Amino acid sequence: MGSYRMCVCFTRKYRITEAEPPLDVKEAFNKYTDGGTHMNADQLRRFLVEVQKEEGGGGGASLPDVERIVEQVLHKRHHIAKFTRHSLTLDDFHRYLFSADFNPPIRDQVHQDMTAPLSHYFIYTGHNSYLTGNQLSSDCSDVPIIKALKRGVRVVELDIWPNSSKDNVHVLHGRTLTTPVELIKCLKSIKEHAFSASPYPVIITLEDHLTPDLQAKVAEMIAQTFGDILYYPEETECLKEFPSPEDMKYRIIISTKPPKEYLKAKTIKETGAKSKRRKDSVEDVWGLEPTELINEQEADDELSDSDTSEQNQDTEYNNCGLGGCLPGAPAYKRLIAIHAGKPKGGLKEALKIETDKVRRLSLSEQRLEKATINHGTDVVRFTQKNFLRIYPKGTRFDSSNYKPLIGWSHGAQMVAFNMQGYGKSLWLMHGMFRANGGCGYVKKPDFLMKEGPDKQVFDPKAKRPVKKTLKVKIYMGDGWHLDFKHTHFDLYSPPDFYTRVGIAGVPEDEKMKKTKKIEDDWTPVWDEEFTFPLTVPELALLRIEVHEYDMSEKDDFAGQTCLPVSELKQGIRAVPLFNHKGEKYNSARLLMRFDFV
Repeated sequence: MGSYRMCVCFTRKYRITEAEPPLDVKEAFNKYTDGGTHMNADQLRRFLVEVQKEEGGGGGASLPDVERIVEQVLHKRHHIAKFTRHSLTLDDFHRYLFSADFNPPIRDQVHQDMTAPLSHYFIYTGHNSYLTGNQLSSDCSDVPIIKALKRGVRVVELDIWPNSSKDNVHVLHGRTLTTPVELIKCLKSIKEHAFSASPYPVIITLEDHLTPDLQAKVAEMIAQTFGDILYYPEETECLKEFPSPEDMKYRIIISTKPPKEYLKAKTIKETGAKSKRRKDSVEDVWGLEPTELINEQEADDELSDSDTSEQNQDTEYNNCGLGGCLPGAPAYKRLIAIHAGKPKGGLKEALKIETDKVRRLSLSEQRLEKATINHGTDVVRFTQKNFLRIYPKGTRFDSSNYKPLIGWSHGAQMVAFNMQGYGKSLWLMHGMFRANGGCGYVKKPDFLMKEGPDKQVFDPKAKRPVKKTLKVKIYMGDGWHLDFKHTHFDLYSPPDFYTRVGIAGVPEDEKMKKTKKIEDDWTPVWDEEFTFPLTVPELALLRIEVHEYDMSEKDDFAGQTCLPVSELKQGIRAVPLFNHKGEKYNSARLLMRFDFV
């Protein structure tokens, strides 16, 4: 029982009632129990195979597995150690279906082939991984690095600079007011937490602003910190093909530009940064859609971090040997397994594929956009063998992000995101990397890796027929009364929830729809179905947001999630919800149904 203050003199009482099971759940229970009052393990197994499309033999639908499920459900629901009955009532069955622990919307194991070269995977990639907040004045720390690794991020970026006395190495965002953290502290934290969420390799991308003697010092630090788990190619050979995630399990890989000569950092950004310290017209947490974020054009996007350091080094990417390096560089150079760099010349030259070596190219979000307009298929062809890393434009001072689908649909493996920034774009990133058991590596679809009969490659802008149609039914929601104070959404009455549901993917597939709002109810029942025809289901993400309608102000946020369509389990599923930062709520969830037709 709760209460809302209506005015000074009296208070309105309310009771949170449990909504009864949806009609589909009642009908399924009736069908599989032949109209009985209890569902035994064999009847539940038939429901799991026929409605939920679960497979037997370890897929959760063998009879011993289902018997264990029944036992666990009864124990969790009734907290009794030993049961005389071994069957579920309708209410038990409904609560089983509405439990994200028992009945999640996607599977949680690694199930993709992990033996292809690293370049065949989308990789969970961080940008300026050491920043605690904004890009101009926040602290640098190992804490956000640890947090990212625990979430499953596999690519960590460190900007390395000489300290003030030029005898040690700091990690900081150069030419800003960010307070530094020592490189050794970051390296030790990476070693300690690298494999807490995933056994697959962690790639450290270094943005290097060091003198050769400090590069030698870094080489020593890296070698001593990581020891045998550090992977680097034999002798001085450039890789002709990247190794696989399976081969690189529990290994650390370094990626940066091979040193050629030290040039003092140009102050190319200083004047630009001062004049542009305005608030970039960036999404607010649930304001602009990711599709709307890409329309701004900033002439200065080339002045973002990675480009500047490449201009500073001014190295032509043409040589993997040690010749011409200053003292101290060879040891450092040997540790670099994934060579980065930019050839002189235009984009066409940068996207050139070399037969005897593979490399990494970095482009800003806007440079990628321009590249996809004129060289879209060249970008896709480049990423079949080489790494492409995309990073946020330099004016995203508030650590916001951009639309990741442009990079993914062109095969970019490292779509680098500010993990400390929040908003819809980051929710898409979280959604993509829930795939494949959340291990941080998601196999690219075959069409991004193979040429067609006439040597043509995938073109994201091409019109295609519908390949698969996803039907999404939203039955109901529950759990908010446990996660929020009863006056959180409205001081005077229970909340008025509605749900937005839609697809992020190739432009042709993107759309959002919404349910009606259910007034004054903590356990809203919508019972609405939506249909999404998909031309490229392999790149589609299902977006789900719950909001509370507010007549006088902006609608309140009540949870979100994003799920890879290719991973959705069919049938009736419990969908857990997350807050703005992507942290899971304890109780808030939706009961939904997914079917492919």
